[in-house]
Amino acid sequence: METSDWNILLVDDEVEFISTLAERLELRGLPARVAYDGEAALKAVADNEPEIMVLDIMMPGIKGLEVLQRIKEEHPKIQVILLTGQGKTRDGIDGMRFGAFAYLMKPLDLEELIRTLHEARQGRQEDRK
Repeated sequence: METSDWNILLVDDEVEFISTLAERLELRGLPARVAYDGEAALKAVADNEPEIMVLDIMMPGIKGLEVLQRIKEEHPKIQVILLTGQGKTRDGIDGMRFGAFAYLMKPLDLEELIRTLHEARQGRQEDRK
């Protein structure tokens, strides 16, 4: 399966972290757009709905869980992978209740993220059948 046709949106207010993550994914053939807060994420989804969104829970303004809920109401097919800070397992569990595909802990393991991206895409494609 070609990776260049992926449509991934990364959302995190830590600009350096998320920019570096986008570059690292791009090097592995997984191009990703970035948004730095919840409002920008919602606008990015409205402009070009991603297959998969990697979403930080703790952001200023609209929090990640609220973004997740709004995304799932309006765009239920988007697979959302939540990022939670260390010790924030409760947030990840709450996110799963709201429809997240998975949650990963920071600091992020890139290989684990890539595996999860593939699983999320596979799940989305199975939903289409």
